[in-house]
Amino acid sequence: MRLSLTVAIAAAAIIAPTALAQGNDTLRAVVTNGVVITVGKHAIPISYKEDGTYSGAASGASFAGKWRIDGAKLCTISDMSPSETCTTYPDGMGPGDEFEVTNPSLGKVTVRIRKQG
Repeated sequence: MRLSLTVAIAAAAIIAPTALAQGNDTLRAVVTNGVVITVGKHAIPISYKEDGTYSGAASGASFAGKWRIDGAKLCTISDMSPSETCTTYPDGMGPGDEFEVTNPSLGKVTVRIRKQG
């Protein structure tokens, strides 16, 4: 259970407020619609709010944190992992698209942008 929560928190760090107008199209879709991050066999839904906060759940455990966009990077801090993590996202992705990103803590993970927020 603790490993699953750690994975969920680290995955959330992939996925963060500078003005939403900044960053690339992919990041705007990510924070508008939310995502499902897949780490190993764990599918972790994450939702973002305009106020710069996010939340998610994995293996029955909830987590929350703050996000900001820095150019093509989504930067996050969670309530369980206070160190900021920034992950570069490719441009040109939108709702329904699935792609890989490399998280500094987890390595390659799969991101699917939800079709609806």
